[in-house]
Amino acid sequence: MSRGDEARPDAGHLIHDWNAGAARPKPPQPFDLNDETLRDGVQSPSVVDPGIDDKLELLELMDALSIRSVNIGLPGAGKRAFDDVVAQARYIKSKKLKLLPNCAARTVAQDIRPVAEASQKAGIPITVYTFIGSSPIRQWAEDWSLDFIKKTSADAIAFAVKEGLEVAYVTEDTTRSKPESLEVLFQSALDAGASRLVLCDTVGHATPEGTAALVGWTRALLSRLGSDAAIDWHGHNDRGFAVQNALAALEAGAQRLHACGLGVGERVGNTSMDQLLLNLKLMGWIDTDVSRLVEYVRKVSQATKVAIPVNYPLSGSDAFRTATGVHAAAIIKAKRKGDDWLADRIYSGVPAGLFGRQQDIEIGHMSGMSNVRYWLEQRKLPVTDEVCQRILARAKSTSWTLSEREVMALARPKRAVAKAKAKAKKPVKRRGAAARA
Repeated sequence: MSRGDEARPDAGHLIHDWNAGAARPKPPQPFDLNDETLRDGVQSPSVVDPGIDDKLELLELMDALSIRSVNIGLPGAGKRAFDDVVAQARYIKSKKLKLLPNCAARTVAQDIRPVAEASQKAGIPITVYTFIGSSPIRQWAEDWSLDFIKKTSADAIAFAVKEGLEVAYVTEDTTRSKPESLEVLFQSALDAGASRLVLCDTVGHATPEGTAALVGWTRALLSRLGSDAAIDWHGHNDRGFAVQNALAALEAGAQRLHACGLGVGERVGNTSMDQLLLNLKLMGWIDTDVSRLVEYVRKVSQATKVAIPVNYPLSGSDAFRTATGVHAAAIIKAKRKGDDWLADRIYSGVPAGLFGRQQDIEIGHMSGMSNVRYWLEQRKLPVTDEVCQRILARAKSTSWTLSEREVMALARPKRAVAKAKAKAKKPVKRRGAAARA
């Protein structure tokens, strides 16, 4: 019996997983994700604030991906921002989406009041995420004392609670703040009525180890205070650690992770929601349908006018595309076995099919004959030695991957194309009544 006729061994025999040797068990605490695309994400100077129709479509996609919390804006920023918040909140209610809306606000009544008004107009609870800087460097630049931050925060939280809002207390630049200052601010915020503490890596300073230390310290403080307040993690990607930091925060006990589609946001952006979901899924920490994840990323790109890099994980145009002969040959052999599972993993650490994509074989200067034959077969074009040699010779003479138009022109040379065009233009002879009409 040939190897091709044998039953495929199970995954454990075909892939030795070194990751499993350093197993990261699923965190025991329940957790969810907060999508910041439509608030913190649009703070990037290169991002276009999406129109309301795009925002509503994105809410649908977030809901489909089981994202449970969403920041729908900062209504105190102006009339358009307020109207968009109300429209989104009403949409969530009318469509019975499972999303829990929240809004950002500075620790001032003039920012918090519009959140309460939006909640009342929409007829749905909206949590207020009220923020203020807490680090020594921020205090020095702003000429703030710790007492000023404490009083300003407590007054704002008390006002929000009086307005009937659930409150999350956001300390900007938490990852560069002193523990003794954070203890004072957190205890005061909890006493004033905050039910969540949001730990922020506002400038992308933290490492995974630092993230775990901060979350662990906060958990210990809450335990000492006898508080059941929840912990959020909000990270930025300045050092390229955003996704790793989010996972570290989760392992350390955080209950909500903030992220943005396509990683949009100020400077180099926020934690990427799509890369976070990708890894949570592959690590087995979530068991949700992620087949619309690429659609979500593409919608974020279209709505914010931020291009998806060609080499971007999962959603980039090159994520599952190869023109290298030896790579393509292995994928093609797997496909010809009729084994999509094998074809999806032989040269990919991310199974494309799980996320609604597929492996693409192209033709370029590093391709082999198998690339050409497979490319033609997939498009149901004639596969002859003459055509294949002509295409491969052209590919080898270039320094780029041939476009579909280039290959088609070689697969159907000018004479054949001209003949087809002439045939299409030739008048059709009609008979009988049709000819006499």
